[in-house]
Amino acid sequence: MTDNTRPTMLPDDRASALPELESTATVEFGYRSIVSRRGPLALRWSMRTLLICTALGVLTLLITVVALTLGDYPLTVGQVWSALSGDAGSGFARTVVVEWRLPRALAAVMFGAGLGAAGAVFQSLTRNPLASPDIIGFSAGSYTGALIVIILVQGSYLQLAGGALIGGVATAALVYVVAWRRGVQGFRLIIVGIAVSAMLTSFNTWLMLTADLEVAMSAAAWGAGSLNGTSWDQTLYGSTSILVLFAVLAVLAPGLRQLELGDDSAKATGVRTEPTRLAVMVTGVALTATVTAAAGPIVFIALAAPQIARRLTRSPGVTIAAAAFTGAFLLAAADVVAQHALPIALPVGVVTVVVGGAYLVWLIIHEVRRRA
Repeated sequence: MTDNTRPTMLPDDRASALPELESTATVEFGYRSIVSRRGPLALRWSMRTLLICTALGVLTLLITVVALTLGDYPLTVGQVWSALSGDAGSGFARTVVVEWRLPRALAAVMFGAGLGAAGAVFQSLTRNPLASPDIIGFSAGSYTGALIVIILVQGSYLQLAGGALIGGVATAALVYVVAWRRGVQGFRLIIVGIAVSAMLTSFNTWLMLTADLEVAMSAAAWGAGSLNGTSWDQTLYGSTSILVLFAVLAVLAPGLRQLELGDDSAKATGVRTEPTRLAVMVTGVALTATVTAAAGPIVFIALAAPQIARRLTRSPGVTIAAAAFTGAFLLAAADVVAQHALPIALPVGVVTVVVGGAYLVWLIIHEVRRRA
C-alpha cells in the first residue's frame, strides 16, 4: 500500500526556506533599466529613456550654441567660448553673448522644459494626449491674471508672476470644481477646461479693447508668446522657480504613477487620490504660470512634447523627465527659427502655433482612427 501522505514542514523549516526564496526571486520589467535608491526614494530609468534624454540634452546644447553665434553681429564658436570664459580680449563680443543673447537662450531651454513637464503632468492625470495647459484653459487663466496686472497695475515682473500664478490657480480650481462629479474624470476635465478657456479668451479680448492703446499694444505683443527682451532677472527667477517645482514633482511622481492605474488601484496602494491629484495639478499650473509671466502664453509645447517624448522612448506612459528634455529642445529650436530662419523676426509663439496646430490636427485624426 502506497503512502500518499505528504511530509509536513515544521514552522522552523518554513522560516528557514523563506530567505532562499526571496534571494532567488526576480522581477522582469521587459526592458533594461537603472535603479537608484537613496533612503526612502527610489528612481528607475529605462536605458532607452536615459539615452534619449542624453541625446536631446546634447542637441539642445548645440542649438543653444548656434543661437549664441547668430544675429546682426555674427560670432564664431571660438568667440562665444572666449566671451563665456571671461577672456579679457573678448570686448564687445562678451556684451553681445553674456548680456543680450545668453539670457534668451537659457530662458528658451528652461521654459521649454517647464512647459514639457507641465504637459506631461496633465496628460498623465487625464490619461489623454489632448490634455495640456493651453487646451484645458490653465494657460488662458495665467494670461488673464498677468493681463490684469499689465493693464490695471502696470507692475513689475514679480507682480506679473504673482498675477499669472493667481489666475492659473483660480482657473484650475474653477475647472476642478465644475468637472467634479464623485471624482474628476479626465475627459470631463478636458471638456470643462475647453469651455472655460473659451470664456477667458473672450474676457482677455475685452480687456485688450478697453485698455489704453499703448498698453494694449505692448500686452498684445507679449501675449503672442515672445522671448524678446528677456532679461537676466526674468531668466534667473523663472529658472529657479522651475527647478524648485521639478523637485516637488519628483516627490509627487510615485503617487502620479499610481493614479495612472485608476483611483481604485491607487487607493489600494495607499495613495490619497484627491490630495495627490490636487497637489500635482497646482504644481503643473505653477509651471505654466511661471513661463507665462516671463514670456507670455507660449502654446502647443506642452501639448506636443510629452507625446513626442513618449514615441521616442517607447514608454508605456508619459514620462516627465523625457517630456522636459523634449520641451527644452523644441522651444530652443523654435526660437532660433523665429529669429533667424524667416524673412523677419517673429515671436516664438507664432512658430509654435504653426507647428503645434499641424501636430494637433494630426493627433486628432490619429485618435479618431485609433478609436474607430
